Amino acid sequence: MAIHQNCHLICVTGGKGGVGKSVFAANLAAATLMELRASVLLLDLDSKSAGDQNIITGLRPQKTMMDLNSYQSSLNPATLKSFINKHQSGLHYIAAVNGPEQKLQLNADILSKQISTISQSFKFIIADLGNEIGPEQLAMIEGCSALLMVTTPEVLTVNQTRRAIHDLMTQTIPLDLIQIIINKSSRSGLDPRTLQQSLRRPVVGVVPQDDQITYNALQNSNPFVFTANNSQISNTYHEIVRKLTGGTLQKLKSLSRPQNLSEKSVNAEVSVSSIGSSSTVRAEGQQQLDSHTILKMQIHSELIKEMDLKKDLSQTKDDPVKAKELRDKTLRTISMLTDKLGQGLSRDQRSATIREVLDEALGLGPLERLLEDPTVTEIMVNGAKMIYIEKSGKLQLSPVTFTSNQQLKNVIERIVTPLGRRIDEKTPYVDARLADGSRVNAVIEPLSIDGPAVTIRKFPQDRIVADDYVSRFGSMTQAMVDFLRICVEQGLNIVISGGTGSGKTTLLNVMSTFIPAKERIITVEDAAELQLKQEHVVRLETRPANMEGSGEISIRDLIRNSLRMRPDRIVVGECRDGAALDMLSAMNTGHDGSMTTVHANNPREAISRLETLCMMAGMELPARAIREQIASAVNLIVQISRLSDGSRKILSITEVVGMQGDAVTLQEIFRFKEEGFDKNRKIIGQFQAMGMIPTFIEKFEQRGVKIPRNLFTTDSSDSQKSMSRRSGPTRPQRIGGKPQATTPPNTRRRPVMGVKKASGGDE
Repeated sequence: MAIHQNCHLICVTGGKGGVGKSVFAANLAAATLMELRASVLLLDLDSKSAGDQNIITGLRPQKTMMDLNSYQSSLNPATLKSFINKHQSGLHYIAAVNGPEQKLQLNADILSKQISTISQSFKFIIADLGNEIGPEQLAMIEGCSALLMVTTPEVLTVNQTRRAIHDLMTQTIPLDLIQIIINKSSRSGLDPRTLQQSLRRPVVGVVPQDDQITYNALQNSNPFVFTANNSQISNTYHEIVRKLTGGTLQKLKSLSRPQNLSEKSVNAEVSVSSIGSSSTVRAEGQQQLDSHTILKMQIHSELIKEMDLKKDLSQTKDDPVKAKELRDKTLRTISMLTDKLGQGLSRDQRSATIREVLDEALGLGPLERLLEDPTVTEIMVNGAKMIYIEKSGKLQLSPVTFTSNQQLKNVIERIVTPLGRRIDEKTPYVDARLADGSRVNAVIEPLSIDGPAVTIRKFPQDRIVADDYVSRFGSMTQAMVDFLRICVEQGLNIVISGGTGSGKTTLLNVMSTFIPAKERIITVEDAAELQLKQEHVVRLETRPANMEGSGEISIRDLIRNSLRMRPDRIVVGECRDGAALDMLSAMNTGHDGSMTTVHANNPREAISRLETLCMMAGMELPARAIREQIASAVNLIVQISRLSDGSRKILSITEVVGMQGDAVTLQEIFRFKEEGFDKNRKIIGQFQAMGMIPTFIEKFEQRGVKIPRNLFTTDSSDSQKSMSRRSGPTRPQRIGGKPQATTPPNTRRRPVMGVKKASGGDE
């Protein structure tokens, strides 16, 4: 929030209800008007406001802050007048609500812009924030010159005020900004000096208790500073105004003004701290570090002395309540250390420093910002100073960097340790996952020559569903989606083929949603990525060898064990070794409807890839025996690819028909045909039905599942309508601005020679 340089925004809040915060705010505004003869605006921004300020000031507003916040036109001094109520004394006022029947609801971003505009018309703005600090109140605090915390000299109130101060520090509010006002002071209450020591904040005013004057003022609906100006309580308000405007406000406002800090560079030893340990090392390559980096290192080093983060992290044990408590405690400690070591920082610099140190202490350092960005789909770290990201299928260099390779190693350790995995000189590479399901691969020295390398395949925050492939991505047609749904429901064994980063796992996730909920599913993965929606799911994950080199559990071990777990279907994240043979055996032994992925560039290569992987099992089976296993186990191959423009398309849906001689016979059912590029270098193409009728159609029809035969022919308009009865309305799909077609014009194909459609694919 950018407050005009000639305006002071003073925010008033309280640690608990009943401390007289609203009365104080109104009378402070009145005293400021009388003392300085300047333009003063009183704002009611109490989220629990019932119109108290309306009663205190005696004003009956026609428009409120909610009306102002929803105002669509541009705000200027002329249009602002209609929202402002003016007291007979000259005090200006904008109410929160008209009365108790309304609830204050504001947009924080719009509020910030409007307050910036309003500040151009007033010398002082007094904002009553209430006791609950939400986004709207935080937006005001970020731009204020002072935050006055009202309390009373009572033990319980002081304790609540201390908690409120801690909460504000957790929100990275500078501690120096908070000033204490003791209200309703009396001889029976706590001594102000004791209270100041307890809260560790300066007391700028002690307002005596005068119930009679306060009662009369509320009865007359007029601030008592106007009606009893010569009383002791009114004189106290004038003293507070003089104290604040005598230099305090200007000093506190400088906390929010950017300063031209000289960026010092040093060529010396720097402290690089890790969780639970602190060591001093020379920066790699004697590189020069700016003052901001050095400050973060100093704060991190002091944080290690203040807290045993390694022990605290181990005690959370995935408990979200304990994790939040640790985060709040760490944030408060970092805030205090930043105020101590980083004097002279602007408020924006201070907030950025606190966040970065917190990310390094409890999170993944600079990667946190990239992980929060929904447009980033992949993160590739090539050493501490080079981080590439993928956006919209294109690679680009990110501006964020790590301080050192040691900091990058600490982040890797923080990822793999909770998963029971390790990375060291004996095992210098590891596969892992983040809490949100994102896949992580890390390689360190000596394998990675230029420093640790980390690759993170982000798990999408918004779960991708089948309709997204049609409407959002244009990756296939609705008819193809419905066809795949029926194939999964009817228990066909499916292999998803594609290159690295083509979207195989995401497609497997989507297709798994077609599995009926009543079936028992076992998933087997190296690093758990699949997120199946069904309830009856058992998720298995491999385990690497321990430090002695024993205890490894491989994909093959888990597949063999899953056969004893009474699965209806087995879903393997990826076949990349001899586990392919075990997967094919499972498909051939009653576990119909199983699915897996494999690396290959087209369906024919997928068959060859599976054959090669089976040979890696060490069983020394003849090639024909392996091909027969593949032909009888796999029913469908779905080929997905990432094209040159970054888009992902289902290039082919191919049926495995059977064996013809020594070769596995395939027939393509659907295909994506590229036709060129548009003016934006986006690929233009169309989806085609190849005119081939799958051999398993008659088997489905015997079960009562009807699939229109013309779905697989040139004219598929009737089949589109028929399929839409199952899955909702179907709209014409477009790829690159051209209508999709299911087959090229004047094209008819004959079934593969020697294959009987009614045979179910076996010859």
